[in-house]
Amino acid sequence: MSPGGSVEQLVRQVTPGRYDIYESLLDTLADARLWMLLWRGTAGSPDAQYGNMEVSGHGYAPCVTSEQELTASGWTRAHEVVTGREIAAALFPDRWGVWLNPHAPGGGVGVPWLDLRRVVSGLDRLPAGPLRISEPTLEIPQFYALLTQYAHRTPAVRSLRRAWVRPVLGSPYLAIGLDLYDTGEPSVESVRQMMRQSVAALPDGLPVSSVAMSDDHDPVTMWLRANSRPFFDRDVQVGAAPGVAPAHGYGYPRAY
Repeated sequence: MSPGGSVEQLVRQVTPGRYDIYESLLDTLADARLWMLLWRGTAGSPDAQYGNMEVSGHGYAPCVTSEQELTASGWTRAHEVVTGREIAAALFPDRWGVWLNPHAPGGGVGVPWLDLRRVVSGLDRLPAGPLRISEPTLEIPQFYALLTQYAHRTPAVRSLRRAWVRPVLGSPYLAIGLDLYDTGEPSVESVRQMMRQSVAALPDGLPVSSVAMSDDHDPVTMWLRANSRPFFDRDVQVGAAPGVAPAHGYGYPRAY
């Protein structure tokens, strides 16, 4: 059973490598209240500006988890109370995370923007990071051949890429990057049908997922753009193998 408790309790329990506790923290964070520290202005004012801090090259907005922690922090400027889901939706598009209780012994816990994106979209819908992403080494030529065949017949598809994704929790899976000419509903539905038809050629039990190459906030998409070449490309009609992967996912510190 996953650990439970309030955000405040879970912040104290998070340690490097305990991703189960960290996932419980993210789950609890969505509906929890956070006291965001304002560097300038007051809550609701046009000039209000959150505080900011940088850790390992990544930006975070500091906050505290209760009135008691606000007092303990010694913060004398204004603050704003919001839910975790609200602040996650506001910060992640600009690639900002939140740092919980930075004044606490041990320095509190930072939540990177990629995990704020998961809080907004649903923890069960996006894989738990940091992700280890690499070139697929599976010998599944029939699947790639069938997928390429169906892609030729699906006019919305510009190109296809591939990656092997290993979340910190859950099973590894094959990711297919979809670059589309048109993202209207008829085109998207035709691509869904293409994927449904193609997965019949996969070995039993091999998970596969797809990512949109137009998504600027997906870590798998970012890896594919930087490290892979299409195995199907309608514009040039030339396939190529993906490139070499880095050892860690984008946007995450090496340890929480």
